[in-house]
Amino acid sequence: MLVIGLLLLVMALLGAPLFSVIAFSAMSGFARSDIDLSVIAIEFFGLAEMPILLAIPLFTFAGFVLGEGGSAKRLVRLSQALLGWLSGGLAMLAIVVCALFTAFTGASGVTIIALGALFVPALAQAGYAERFNLGLITAAGSLGLLFAPSLPLILYGVVAEQPIDQLFLAGILPGTLMVLCLCIYSFLKNRHVRIPNSEISGKEILSAIWAAKWELPLPVVVLGGIYSGYFAVSEAAAVTAFYVLLVELVILREVALRDLVRIVRESMVLVGAIFVILGMSLASTNYMIDIEVPQRLFALMSTYVSTDTGFLLSLLVFLLVLGAILDIFSAIVLVVPLMLPVAVQFNIDPIHLGIVFLAAMELGYLTPPVGLNLFISSHRFGKDITEIYSATLPFLVVLLLSVIVITFWPELSLFLVK
Repeated sequence: MLVIGLLLLVMALLGAPLFSVIAFSAMSGFARSDIDLSVIAIEFFGLAEMPILLAIPLFTFAGFVLGEGGSAKRLVRLSQALLGWLSGGLAMLAIVVCALFTAFTGASGVTIIALGALFVPALAQAGYAERFNLGLITAAGSLGLLFAPSLPLILYGVVAEQPIDQLFLAGILPGTLMVLCLCIYSFLKNRHVRIPNSEISGKEILSAIWAAKWELPLPVVVLGGIYSGYFAVSEAAAVTAFYVLLVELVILREVALRDLVRIVRESMVLVGAIFVILGMSLASTNYMIDIEVPQRLFALMSTYVSTDTGFLLSLLVFLLVLGAILDIFSAIVLVVPLMLPVAVQFNIDPIHLGIVFLAAMELGYLTPPVGLNLFISSHRFGKDITEIYSATLPFLVVLLLSVIVITFWPELSLFLVK
C-alpha cells in the first residue's frame, strides 16, 4: 500500500495526467480486492446514463463562442454607459462584468485574457493606479463560479448528486456577497476617481443597450427557462448554445464558419478532460467507499473536531490550500466524494457544502505561491509574479472575509432553496 502511494505521488510530480493517476489508484485497489477490473469500464460508460452531463459540453461551447466574438466589448461599453459616471464606478463595473463573463465561460483564465485587454487600459486612462488595476482584474477573474450556468456548479451537482437548479439558486446570494465586497473595497479605495467627461448620457445608454441587445437575453434564457419550468438544465444549455451560435455566426457574423472547427476542438478538449477525470474518479470513489474510507475519515476527524463549526473551519483551511495546487474541476471529482459523507455526519447541508467548496476554491486561484490566476495575469500583463502577488493580496483578504461569512452563515446559501 505504501509503495503504491509513493508511486502515485511520483507519477503526479512527474506530470502524469490526472486521470491516469486516478485510474491507476482505482485499478490497484480493485486488483488487491480481487474485483474484476471491468468494473472501471462499467463506471466510465455509466456516465452516459447521466443526462445532466449534456449541459457541460453545451455551456462550454457557448462560452467559447462568446469569448471569440465581441460580447466582451459590448458589455464593457454598456457598463460604462450605466455607471461610468460614479466615483470608482469603472472598477465596480469591471468586477460585475468579469463575474458574469466567468459564469458563462466557466474559466477565470479566459476572463483575465479577454477582459483584461479591455479594462486595464481603460482603468489606467481613468486614473486608477497600475497596482490596483492588476489586482482587480486578477481577483475579478475568479468571480462568477457561483452564478448559473457555472460549469463547476453543474459538476458539483453531478458528483454530489444534488439538484442543479437548487445549486444555481443557492449560489446567487453568496456570489452577490463576494461581488459586493469587492465593489465596496474598490469604491472606498478609489472614491475620488472618475472617468473624465463621463456624465450620464441617455443617448449613450440607449445606444449601448441596443448594441448589447443580443447578449442581454442570455440570463433570461438560462435562468428564466430553468426556474419557470420550461427547460431542464440540459435543455437550457442546448437552447443557449443554439442561441449563441445563431447570433455570433449568422446575425452578427463575428465568428467565421471556418473558425468553428477550431472553437469546437478547443472547447471539447476541456470537456473531454473533465469527463475522463470524472469517469475514472467514479471508479476510484466506489473503491474508497467499499473499503470505508469516508467512515475512517469521519472517525479521524471526530478525534480532533467535535462540532460542525470546527469541521467547517478545518475544511476552509484545507480548501484554501487545495485550491492553490489543484484546478477546480479535478478538486471537485477527487475531494467531494470523500468530503460529502463526512460533512453529512456533522449535519452540514450538501447544498451549503457545495457553495462553501466553490467559494473557497475561487480563492485558491489567487493564493500564492501557485494560484493559477496569478500566473495567467503575470503572463498576460508581462509583470513579475511577485508584483502580481503584492497587487492581489488586498483583494484576497477582502474575498477571504466574504468566504468566512458564507461558510459560517448557511442561511445565506439556503435562503432561496428552502
